[in-house]
Amino acid sequence: RHPRPLCCSIAAVSVGVVDGRVRLDLPYEEDSRAEVDMNVVSTDTGTLVELQGTGEGATFARSTLDQMLDLALKGCLELNALQTTALAQPYPGELPRS
Repeated sequence: RHPRPLCCSIAAVSVGVVDGRVRLDLPYEEDSRAEVDMNVVSTDTGTLVELQGTGEGATFARSTLDQMLDLALKGCLELNALQTTALAQPYPGELPRS
């Protein structure tokens, strides 16, 4: 285990296959009819925290899994960059006193 409780940031995305195409962050109407659906959680260094996925009524190829992971990790890294930018900004209000 890492000695620091907060050692990195994490982000999570959903990725799926709809109409034979790998898609990131599916809206409900696409997610509900996806052929494959997966959730991916990763750190800001690109290491994986969690994977959860399923073929919805059919099997899928390893190459599809690889495409989904590549797109999901790209999406997570984009979210990590947005988090870093947001957290670098000064707090817009007054902090509560402890």
